[in-house]
Amino acid sequence: MTDRLRIALAQVNPTMGDIEGNAALIRGVRAEAAKAGADLVLLPELVLCGYPPEDLALKPALQKRCREVIEVLAAETADGGPGLVVGTPWLDQGKLYNAALLLDGGKIVGARYKHDLPNYGVFDEKRVFVPGPMPGPVVFRGVRLGLPICEDIWTPDVVECLQETGAEILLVPNGSPFELDKWDQRQQLTIQRVVESGLPIAYVNQVGGQDELVFDGASFVIGADKALAVQMPAFESALAITDWTRGPKGWSCAVGERVAPLTRNESIWQAMVLGLKDYVRKNRFPGVVLGLSGGIDSAVTAAVAVDALGADKVWCVMLPYRYTSTESLEDAEGVAKLLGIRYDSVAIGDAVEAVTAQLSGVFAGKKPDTTEENIQSRMRGLTLMAISNKFGHMVLTTGNKSENSVGYATLYGDMCGGYNVLKDLYKTTVFEVSRWRNQTHPKNVLGPAGRVMPERVIDKPPSAELRPDQRDEDSLLPYPELDDILQCLVEGEMAVEDIVARGHTREAVKKIERLLYLAEYKRRQAAPGVKITRKQFGRERRYPIVNAFRD
Repeated sequence: MTDRLRIALAQVNPTMGDIEGNAALIRGVRAEAAKAGADLVLLPELVLCGYPPEDLALKPALQKRCREVIEVLAAETADGGPGLVVGTPWLDQGKLYNAALLLDGGKIVGARYKHDLPNYGVFDEKRVFVPGPMPGPVVFRGVRLGLPICEDIWTPDVVECLQETGAEILLVPNGSPFELDKWDQRQQLTIQRVVESGLPIAYVNQVGGQDELVFDGASFVIGADKALAVQMPAFESALAITDWTRGPKGWSCAVGERVAPLTRNESIWQAMVLGLKDYVRKNRFPGVVLGLSGGIDSAVTAAVAVDALGADKVWCVMLPYRYTSTESLEDAEGVAKLLGIRYDSVAIGDAVEAVTAQLSGVFAGKKPDTTEENIQSRMRGLTLMAISNKFGHMVLTTGNKSENSVGYATLYGDMCGGYNVLKDLYKTTVFEVSRWRNQTHPKNVLGPAGRVMPERVIDKPPSAELRPDQRDEDSLLPYPELDDILQCLVEGEMAVEDIVARGHTREAVKKIERLLYLAEYKRRQAAPGVKITRKQFGRERRYPIVNAFRD
């Protein structure tokens, strides 16, 4: 029995399905931990295959490869170096589990299976895995360790079982995606489990982007005294060496680095940057291309792209037509100069006029309307996709959550693209983060330290510029009012009566409710984008397209 342990908390960024690459990542942090004299390395949930694997975990070939690699990693621990807690899909007697395996001394010392499988929000684990039995502790070099996995600590039962069966320290591997205010929520529930069990908890979270999810890391240790002993950084890979000592009242962790939490706007910005960076990097795109209109949405998207990828991998194209103002031309060029990116102008007038002429016979006797406006948008989408096809750059679409909510976007036009960093940001939030970024140079970004857009881009009234003197608010509502109604309907699932009671007119609420439901078919065809809020469109809000219900 030992009275001291040195545990390395490995906040790493795996790549989905890259079993060999992730194993190399594990070996790398184990070697680094060994140099620091660590006894054990704790890694995130399902780190060997990536999280969440969805139906990929059901492939027998992947299950087989994970087992083979685990056996090799286990054998490597015979070198006398640190043990490993590795997350992996694990087939046991014909049942597939979300497992945490303890590897030490050249073998698999213990296996614990996730008991509480989440099946809400972005999670769908009951589709893939079988719930494990209530776990007891595993013994590592004389210390009884509890290995609850992520959701297992969101309710008290698993931790209570581990405490009652003799666990001394709880080591929790996690795949907890970022959303606003999640950092505090994780720590508060962890403190609840500490209070109930009297046991210290080390919480290690994955970092990195995976499709629409971003994992922010921000791993930490809460002692049995409920105090924060260690706080790791958010949105970056890191290794923390923690020192544990057994005393009369159990195990305690020495106070280590405690990184201050990020502000709201910095959290949003870093989530967008990391989500885009990993989507482009892990899918091996050479860069991105987007339409730069002179408006705030495309300017923020371009700034995020430069911060994530570097100016040399971002290509912006102005796509002017007769309604494009001189101000927009100047502002788009101003954004490009401030960001130091490639900037081209490709006029779409000839293409729009050709399509309009082509349809003139079919449209005879009909007045111009949004049909002609959408032709402009679709010519822009076609142009960007042609550039993407020719050069390989992925198209970024630039719509925000307010527009996507009410269908204020054109299918195969401004919705055209492979990824959307603003997908889960309401317009009012886009304004907030643009002002913040113009005044702040975030940590670990590749973009400039000064302004990233002219102030006029932020201050001028938003317009799609598809007809003369067009303003977004002419078709919608003022964005502060619109966004409050949308948050009530989408995140809050509030009744119309309750939203009216907040001070909105019934006419406005009913209008927005109608537009929200009608736009579902467009959102089903939208590009993926970074999850920021508590309820993102897509897997978190699965409404039917055919839907006659109204409140």
